[in-house]
Amino acid sequence: MTTRRWAISSGRGTAARVITGIGALFAVIEVVYILMILFSANPANSFFLFVKSLAVPLALFFPGLFKLANVNLEVLVNYGLAAVFWVVVASFIARLVSR
Repeated sequence: MTTRRWAISSGRGTAARVITGIGALFAVIEVVYILMILFSANPANSFFLFVKSLAVPLALFFPGLFKLANVNLEVLVNYGLAAVFWVVVASFIARLVSR
């Protein structure tokens, strides 16, 4: 009987780890985009375009949330909030799944 309960618990734990990993991956994409903007990466580069094509939709409603005079600070704040959002939401959902 304990083996079956352990298997169910293990499945929930695995699902929670997958959800946490996906949220962390989304946050890493946002952070890579922030770093590329801050270090003035070439916007015509195909890798930059690829990361941008992933980061902009993942940022949801955060781009343009705060309008700041410094463009680099604006990207840092808005996309940084998106990264934090993904980590918090993924951990919350993982906690619900693991129960």
